[in-house]
Amino acid sequence: MNKIQMFEKPLGMRDSFPEVNEQKEQIRSTARDFIRNKGYDFIKTPSVEYFETIGKASAIDESSLFKLVDNQGEMLVLRPDMTTPIARIAASKLLKEKNPLRLAYYANVFRAQQREGGRPAEFEQLGLELIGDFSAYGDSEIIHTAVELVKVLGVESFRMTIGHAGVLTAFLTNNTNTVEQVDTLRQLLVEKDFVGFEQKLVAFGLVADQKDNLHKLIDYSMDFKSLENYRQFLTGDQQYLMDQVEQLQHLLQLQLSDYSVVSFDLSLASHMSYYTGMLFEIHAAGSGFPIGNGGRYDELFQHFDEKVGATGFGIRVDRLLEVLPKNKREERHTLLLFDETSYLKAIMLAEARRNNGERVTLQFIESINDIEAYKKSFDEVLIVSEGGSLRE
Repeated sequence: MNKIQMFEKPLGMRDSFPEVNEQKEQIRSTARDFIRNKGYDFIKTPSVEYFETIGKASAIDESSLFKLVDNQGEMLVLRPDMTTPIARIAASKLLKEKNPLRLAYYANVFRAQQREGGRPAEFEQLGLELIGDFSAYGDSEIIHTAVELVKVLGVESFRMTIGHAGVLTAFLTNNTNTVEQVDTLRQLLVEKDFVGFEQKLVAFGLVADQKDNLHKLIDYSMDFKSLENYRQFLTGDQQYLMDQVEQLQHLLQLQLSDYSVVSFDLSLASHMSYYTGMLFEIHAAGSGFPIGNGGRYDELFQHFDEKVGATGFGIRVDRLLEVLPKNKREERHTLLLFDETSYLKAIMLAEARRNNGERVTLQFIESINDIEAYKKSFDEVLIVSEGGSLRE
């Protein structure tokens, strides 16, 4: 094992320097105002949870969990997502007081990396959960809110792709021979490995009709064919799944002022295994990964002995920062330099300016090693003289 260097950070961990941290605070503030106006209440959960509850219920693979042991010998995990802890709170307490629930969060989550490759092991998520609503109206509200929030946060070019986990599972099940084949093909779709998908169709030894139907799944998704084309691949007792998709499409056409930002792709699959119905990803110009994703996760509540409809979404703040315009915030920053004789005068002047909304740093001049270099960080530099007057 190599010796840990003095300035080395754990694998995948990042420092947020002042400029980036300020951007994150602006995102948090803007999002909070918008989300609360939508009727959602913010919630906070512990950073550490029990493995037996949150670790096992989470859709995050166990290999990505940070595990700890407390002094009682209990296995703990750093929370790998926010949806599962919120489901725990809702099932244990909040649903008994109010149902449906609308909850929101801005929090750090933790996912261990086997090798860094530029991927963070800790990052902020911003998201919403609508718990207690089984309807397409709930799904429509979540999608509409996600689209509006992305716009409010300043993303200029983005698209949302909507799928349905139930339709995809039915489609794959009807055209394969085993559960293992279904899981393999779904994982390839999660990875968007269409070459691997094609290769598995040959390796599985499927009959011609099965392979042809699975080819059409990819072809229809890439050509954005009518949703009606998918019905032919579902059995009679599966048609209700397409009814859900078409109802959602109708509601979004009524609700969205710009419907062109969304499209349906029923080959869309997610690594979040608890999605059972509608699911979506948000892609924006400037990032090779989704900046956000969401979906319906009714079955998650079975882990907490509840039968509740639930839908929500989360936005990755680090990826959001990648796609936001690089406009520097217009904010003047003044430096007031003082010596021993002008300290009181400098304090009074700084407070007067701060009361007018200015940003002011007060600095004892003899503590600065390189005054010219230090002054470059400020828009205005004033030196408080012995007599109380100022000179630049």
